[in-house]
Amino acid sequence: MNEILLAIDSAIQAYNEYVGGYAVLLMLIPTGIFFIFKLRFLNVTKLYHTIRIIAGKYDRKKDKGDVNHFKALTTALSATIGTGNIVGVSLAIYLGGPGAIFWMWITGFLGMILKYAECTLSHKYRRFNSDGSVSGGPMYYMEDGLKRKLGPLAKVLAVIFAIATVMCSLGTGNMAQANSMADALSTSYGIPVVWTGMVITLLVLLVVVGGIKRIAEVTSKLVPFMAILYVLATLTIVVLQYDQIPAAFALIVSDAFTGTAATGGFFGSTFMMTLVWGVRRGLFSNEAGQGSAPIAHAAAKTEYAAREGLVASIGPLVDTLIICTLTALMIILTGAWHGQGVDMGVSMTIRAMEIGLGEIGLHFMGSHIVAVGLMLFAFSTVISWSYYGTRAANYLLGEKAIQPFYYVYALFVFLGSVWGIDIVWHFVDMVITFMTIPNLIALLLLTPVIMNETRKYFRAMRELKTKEHK
Repeated sequence: MNEILLAIDSAIQAYNEYVGGYAVLLMLIPTGIFFIFKLRFLNVTKLYHTIRIIAGKYDRKKDKGDVNHFKALTTALSATIGTGNIVGVSLAIYLGGPGAIFWMWITGFLGMILKYAECTLSHKYRRFNSDGSVSGGPMYYMEDGLKRKLGPLAKVLAVIFAIATVMCSLGTGNMAQANSMADALSTSYGIPVVWTGMVITLLVLLVVVGGIKRIAEVTSKLVPFMAILYVLATLTIVVLQYDQIPAAFALIVSDAFTGTAATGGFFGSTFMMTLVWGVRRGLFSNEAGQGSAPIAHAAAKTEYAAREGLVASIGPLVDTLIICTLTALMIILTGAWHGQGVDMGVSMTIRAMEIGLGEIGLHFMGSHIVAVGLMLFAFSTVISWSYYGTRAANYLLGEKAIQPFYYVYALFVFLGSVWGIDIVWHFVDMVITFMTIPNLIALLLLTPVIMNETRKYFRAMRELKTKEHK
């Protein structure tokens, strides 16, 4: 069995190294740059308006959908604020050096506009099931939006994406999260991974069988709590080292283009390695362009697709540009990323937290905060990704596939808990590319639709403003 797993892992690594990583790199950044200029930096210029939407300014009960803007956002955020913020950042630094964080920032900034584009399309092309619930996502805008341009190939592209989404729900949103939870509890408290796997599996089943409404209820409470808890802890450490912050930023920027400062002697680093690992972990962190968040945002109650696209654009700002940056600064400022005996993954983040809090005599709290934060982050990601997987299964096989999928999903929670970290993360990197590449192709082909929805929404907002002033 071990030999089979090693063979599979080697094949996955070869794909990631020579095909997947560079394919995503060559498409993600140029596509993001294209939309940034095409939409005139909409993610920045309309930020205040977006915050008002999330605050409920434009909520109307009569609008069709399953959840309001805030719950749609927290569901999508709970799927992205997870191990990418704690484990993914440390992996990026371990494998690509501090400069990888710069490329995570670039991915996050461009991700804001990509999230706007893909979630606008998802809401426009969503469908309603027989029970009144919503199904949406790239598979629907690929099939319906590209039908006239691509003919039968539109359906083929949609099916490829949906299959990849099922795989990604089992990998990115499931196994990677379960693996990190089990690793954190084993490192901090010595709890066997088998026991962690069984408990998490049961808890996940209790939540996911309730569908998007129950998932949204849980995530709308968990996401603010877990974000505040983790941010306060990391912010405390960063503030304690405030005089070193400029040097940390300088290291991140300079190393982004040289790779020479990376890894402290246990891994060689080049510019391309720094770039690739920054983009990979950035994409894993915020999932912009991957096509997962549109599935959650399609369920939002609003008559304007572009309005929900604006709400979605906040995701990478919170996830990558704020939370991942705080984690990175904490790791760099405390020196946990280099030296003798440095571990990758959650152990590096725990070490940074312990060193940082040790400055105020709270060394013993480090592992507890990381473990609790990781558990909350990862658990919310698992339950949110179950929804993404069921929507893809529904698209492929119909509503009859939803219930069986829950049990398959639970099985993979357990497998992720007990498998080694290497094969889990290699699998994650592979399946992300299977979603991202078809989705970016669809976004580019549907640019006219995105522009039309944008113009329509802001024209309606101008008319509303004129009426209010009369």
